[in-house]
Amino acid sequence: MALLVLSKLKLDEAMLNYIRIDGDSMVPKYMQIINSIIDNVSIGNIKIGEKIPSINTLSQEFYLSRDTVERAYNILKKKNVVVSVRGRGTYIAEADLTRKLKILFLVNKLSPYKLKVYNAFSETMGEHCNVDIHSFHCDQTLFEELMDKYKSSYDYYVILPHFRTKNLCYLSSTSKVSSVINNIPKDKLVLLDNCNYQIKGDFISVYQDYENDIFTALETGHKKISNYQKLNLVCPRRTFYPYPTKILDGFRKFCAHNGFDFEIIEEVSSEFKVEKHNLYITIEENDLVNIMSQIKKCRHKLGADVGVISYNDTPLKQVLGISVFSLDFDDMGTQAAQMILENKKDKVKASFNFIDRESA
Repeated sequence: MALLVLSKLKLDEAMLNYIRIDGDSMVPKYMQIINSIIDNVSIGNIKIGEKIPSINTLSQEFYLSRDTVERAYNILKKKNVVVSVRGRGTYIAEADLTRKLKILFLVNKLSPYKLKVYNAFSETMGEHCNVDIHSFHCDQTLFEELMDKYKSSYDYYVILPHFRTKNLCYLSSTSKVSSVINNIPKDKLVLLDNCNYQIKGDFISVYQDYENDIFTALETGHKKISNYQKLNLVCPRRTFYPYPTKILDGFRKFCAHNGFDFEIIEEVSSEFKVEKHNLYITIEENDLVNIMSQIKKCRHKLGADVGVISYNDTPLKQVLGISVFSLDFDDMGTQAAQMILENKKDKVKASFNFIDRESA
């Protein structure tokens, strides 16, 4: 009996050595328990079938509340990492912890562009992960609800955070959203597209620099753009999925820097008339269609009498010969996935280019 008790104490002591609790960490203590156990099972320190310390033992050893330990164990059960045997204790389950990673891909809208990022990301990650995509439709409340619902359910949280105000204007960030994102363990956080958040720590980020990207792209096309007497940016101020206002700032900065006459147009209405010797830069697809219809109706020569540049590339724009300023969406998704696979934490800017075609 003494030998059995001694053996049990040694096993408990060995298991406790693998659990790390950092009181100064921003990672919740229940998550530190979960991560310690999963990480050590994955690398073979803790074997399948081994008994893990009881809730009482773990709470006493690390001065934790029973609720904290119980919460950690319940999540481990849901993840099928451990299994409880009534009257005997809790054991490491016969689960393959080289299991597929679970990744939440949270986008502000399910646009073709965001789906390109998602597809490139999923393809690069390969078959060893499950990537669940959800949209919060630029709604801060829905975003907060989704994050609360899934806060302990995934290995990585890939977030493209853009929001709108109640009157449908663009909202880049809020203190509440920043707080929600900051509460995600940094080793699980992947922030894409928008970097305008005060997030501390090392995490993965692949971002757009909206103001400088549009300014640089316009400078790249300066020679062609200078053939036009006036530059027009067609960008709705209020819309269900609003666009970052930094795009407008970059456009204004370019025009002021180069002495161009310019105008920002919020809507292409039925009364709108396309004017010769003008260049039109469109953000939304509907505005591009309306501008192109006007050009055809007035029999203007595209790329000579009137110029058109669209924001963000699509296969149809390639076929129609529409010049674009465009993020490389595949690059954004691929870079994010590669950093996860390489366990690399970095903040990099995605590629953004002027693609010159016949319409400019």
